[in-house]
Amino acid sequence: MRTTFAMAAAAVGICGAALAPAAFAGADEESATETIARLQQQGYTVTIDKIGTAPISDCTVTSVRNPQTTSQLVPYVGPGLGGDRILVPQVTSQTVSVSLNCS
Repeated sequence: MRTTFAMAAAAVGICGAALAPAAFAGADEESATETIARLQQQGYTVTIDKIGTAPISDCTVTSVRNPQTTSQLVPYVGPGLGGDRILVPQVTSQTVSVSLNCS
């Protein structure tokens, strides 16, 4: 039984890792401005590096990479805990890098 559970957990981990880039997959169909706006709406702070001098509206996205999430543990006292305090993770920042070709 433990082996089956461990194999199922490993399969879920592998599938989750394979699906993670899907959040950034829309970059091919969107303009650079739309891609940046979408990432910002998802809560990311977007860092941009670009080649060329054209305005961002004329650029194409070459890559979206390095999504980073920083979190910290904060105390939580809630219903059903009998007054016990527990620590829960809270996201403090999310960053991602977008590379643009503006030549």
